[in-house]
Amino acid sequence: MESSMNTALPKTKTVVITPEALLEHWQGHRRLTRKMIEVFPENEFYHFSIGGMRTYAQLTMEMTDLALPGIKGIATGDWSGYGESGNNTHSAAPKMKQEVLELWDLITGKINAYWPQIAPERFQETEKAYGQFEAPIYGTILYLIDNEIHHRAQGYVYLRALGIEPPAFWDRS
Repeated sequence: MESSMNTALPKTKTVVITPEALLEHWQGHRRLTRKMIEVFPENEFYHFSIGGMRTYAQLTMEMTDLALPGIKGIATGDWSGYGESGNNTHSAAPKMKQEVLELWDLITGKINAYWPQIAPERFQETEKAYGQFEAPIYGTILYLIDNEIHHRAQGYVYLRALGIEPPAFWDRS
């Protein structure tokens, strides 16, 4: 997200998407990303990369490191928990892929728990997410979804390079 995003939107009563539909959209992407993690062979999840890109384990940790403090910040305004070391490095992945999946599921549960705490007007508020990126809250949510899609696409390339058929990109069930 760029801090120069245009955040001045006209006030309107037209709703394009409900908070519930937005949550379901995000969770659909999370379900698909979880399938990607499951499909990766254990060793390649931690060690395979192409062209100097990070491993899928490292990409997954970026997604988890953003999602948990992100949903907490979105719901409460408390953005602690991300980038506090000042170097924006991401957590090391747990040693076993099953532990990564358990962490993924834990965060999915936290997203579901925090979501009802978001007041409808909060989606239009502008806030500096993670102390770095000023944008409307809905923009921050879209950023989290976009970031996940971007990194999941890298995983698709990895799986195809490994000769593994990835989950269908449209299957978010």
